[in-house]
Amino acid sequence: MELTGYLDFWFRDLPIVARIGRFHDLGIRRVDVWLWRERPMREIFAECRRLGMRINSTFNGECGNLVDATDHARCLRAWEETLEMAVAYDIPHLFIFSNQVEVTPRGEWVQRLNRDYTQAEMYANLLDGIEQVLQRAKQTEVQLWFEALNTFHIHGGVFVSTHDLAADVVRRFDDPQLRLSFDCYHQQRTAGNLIWGMEEYSGLYPTFHIGDCPTRQEPGTGEINFANVARKLDELGYDGLIGMECYPSTTEEEALATIRSHFPRVA
Repeated sequence: MELTGYLDFWFRDLPIVARIGRFHDLGIRRVDVWLWRERPMREIFAECRRLGMRINSTFNGECGNLVDATDHARCLRAWEETLEMAVAYDIPHLFIFSNQVEVTPRGEWVQRLNRDYTQAEMYANLLDGIEQVLQRAKQTEVQLWFEALNTFHIHGGVFVSTHDLAADVVRRFDDPQLRLSFDCYHQQRTAGNLIWGMEEYSGLYPTFHIGDCPTRQEPGTGEINFANVARKLDELGYDGLIGMECYPSTTEEEALATIRSHFPRVA
């Protein structure tokens, strides 16, 4: 297993490019970036390359709503630009969601749909949209990570808000370039059943995120029993990435030490 560091969550008192060196000092060699259009990606890439590191993943806040067929054209244009960017900066993973994630003036976190759809229509639109995105991803080596987003604080109507539904989508395509992102924070907020989900979706997820609940800080700060979670990962033979998509509750060095104590096999 290998840890990946989220630039948007750690060292927030520093400019985002300066955070890369701090992760390097902690022994982390992969960093993840939210909302690439809003970040200085050229500078982030250059600093990673200088330090022998890599941008591990990102996502585009303008990729539209895959559940809205009337938004697919705009969505696909954004995906083409995002895939081009990922290839240029040697980014191996891109997150994909059912709905566009953006904070609106109304305080909602997802873009409103252009028309009303039934649940069945939204699911059909989603599958069609993902198929078109995947066709474009096939022209690259980029892997798409499909993630469910919780509805507890992400308001406005996220369609895929449970890992069960996200896993169903991934299984339908059965494609190595479309995998599941297992996020403990989102799963616990929406449905719980972490151990059951880890077993049920085993083999589908190459990345596992470890934010605790309710504050999305490092393991041991909330209600999730990460000792049991880590033990289950070992039982399942998991050897993928551990995403530190969590806010340190204390210093970054202390938070990392806590994470390593819960996951002693990580690099």
